[in-house]
Amino acid sequence: MKKRYRFLIVIAVLAVGYYFVQPSIQWYFQTPQSQKDMAESSRTQIKVYAQEEASQAVAQLEKLVATNANDPIPTQYAFLIDKAKLRYRSANRTIPLNWTIQNVLQAYSSRDDITSDAEGWYRDNIIALKNLKNQTMQLGLDLRGGMYVTVQLDYATWEQVNNKGLSAADRKDKMAQTLEVLRNKVDQFGLTDPSITSQGDDKIIIEIPGTSDPENVRRFIQGKGSLTFHIVDEDGLAAVKSYEAQHPGVLIDAAGDVKDQAVLAVVPKGDVLRGFFQKDSYGLDELKGYTVLKEEVGLNGSEITSAQVVRDPLTGQPEVNFLLTNAGGETFYNLTSANKGKRLAVALDNKVKAQATIEDAIRSSVAVHGFGATEATDLALTLRTGSFPVPLEITSQQAVGASLGQDAITQGIKASIIGIGLVMLFMLLYYRRAGLNAVIAQLLHLYINVAVLSVFGFTLTLASIAGLVLTIGMAVDANVLIFERMKEETRLGKTTQTIVSHGFARAFSAILDSNVTTIIAALVLTQLGKGSIQGFAWTLLIGNVATLFAAVFVSRLIFDFELDVLHTKRIRLTWRKIA
Repeated sequence: MKKRYRFLIVIAVLAVGYYFVQPSIQWYFQTPQSQKDMAESSRTQIKVYAQEEASQAVAQLEKLVATNANDPIPTQYAFLIDKAKLRYRSANRTIPLNWTIQNVLQAYSSRDDITSDAEGWYRDNIIALKNLKNQTMQLGLDLRGGMYVTVQLDYATWEQVNNKGLSAADRKDKMAQTLEVLRNKVDQFGLTDPSITSQGDDKIIIEIPGTSDPENVRRFIQGKGSLTFHIVDEDGLAAVKSYEAQHPGVLIDAAGDVKDQAVLAVVPKGDVLRGFFQKDSYGLDELKGYTVLKEEVGLNGSEITSAQVVRDPLTGQPEVNFLLTNAGGETFYNLTSANKGKRLAVALDNKVKAQATIEDAIRSSVAVHGFGATEATDLALTLRTGSFPVPLEITSQQAVGASLGQDAITQGIKASIIGIGLVMLFMLLYYRRAGLNAVIAQLLHLYINVAVLSVFGFTLTLASIAGLVLTIGMAVDANVLIFERMKEETRLGKTTQTIVSHGFARAFSAILDSNVTTIIAALVLTQLGKGSIQGFAWTLLIGNVATLFAAVFVSRLIFDFELDVLHTKRIRLTWRKIA
């Protein structure tokens, strides 16, 4: 390959690597700790933060406009200028040349409008940071501290209750459903992005970085997420609406609990009053109204086998299709046959998430429509993940202190810097200018390693750091083989061009053999290893691939640059005279 093309490939690798590394740099080195803490919090906490910040911002602007109306808008509130421009345009008003506090506020017709825009900015800013974190190289539990929980799937209880056995395929499906339920329940309890992975066919490992309340974690894991179907009682609903008209006030609070207990007197016997919820801009349940349901459960969510979003072939509108078990299909058929023309409500943990009119008797395949694309996707997820398919039992729960995590980070970074520094110092002292070539290649090798770990969102543990340092040593070993072969060619009195060419060509087979055998071992560990062993294996695997590129491809390009561009007449390979 021509040197020009090799140079362009190296430049491309550097550019792509920076694109992948940049989110990690921005997250770990450019984002204030307070912002990182907020981004790692639950969406409920983010909502409270955005609302409080917006309220304070509006109050401050109102205070400033009363005394300094013609002053430029403060820098921290400059984000309102773009939003104000849009409002001026939509109202066909002339956009001001100077954005004073008064000009910005005059774009809004009410305090609620400016509060809404400010809240949206604070919300989007934190959620953007939350998304940025997902693009970075993560720190494992041993580096950050937190909680380590092992959960056992109780297949025996399920088989006893359902009076049938589970095949290996059934267990695999139950495990996948349980993992999805757990991940779907994360934000409900304010946990910070836990790592949830399966171990075998009956265990789940949950690693929760940061400090978490053990009781909070226990509720999060053991909550059942009860999904039920109920018939809507229209007469009961009309009675409640009549009561509300006569007694204005809050009937149901934001959590879905009945606030005005007196309303229960008008709810017919055998009925329950429930709140109707939809997802807000934070992805959280927001109370939109209420309904009255028959207390009797028409169908339990455990009878659902699958759910997916499809498009109606005639209207093109999204609808949710789900399938039931044989027993569930029979139950649902009887329910829908007896209640044609009535509304059916889907409730998750006593919160109504969807309602649809029963048009005909349905046995096993159910289609629910009348939703937008986002609502349909959310409903399908609710139907799939409403309740745990198998009972869970916490078998171990261990807290890892934050101080231990900080000590691990400090010692790991210190060991890595010392190890890498000593290796590079040795190369510089022993191989002189050729050693500088090796150091440049190793820095690029380290850069590629970090870039790949970042782009795939690998979790960095102490074992991974050990694997990273080990690959640096192996990469230097490749350079040592090349330089020693070049010394042999020098002893034979060959030209500088031939020394470089033969040195790389005759060392390549040994370098390839040693790295390929290590890659094979690492591949086996990635498949059979678990936890920190798997992290070590992935780092080792990536590092060996990067070694082949850095030590052979890049190092050769540097030598060619010295010979062809700098017109170097002699390659200095050692302080000693080569016999």
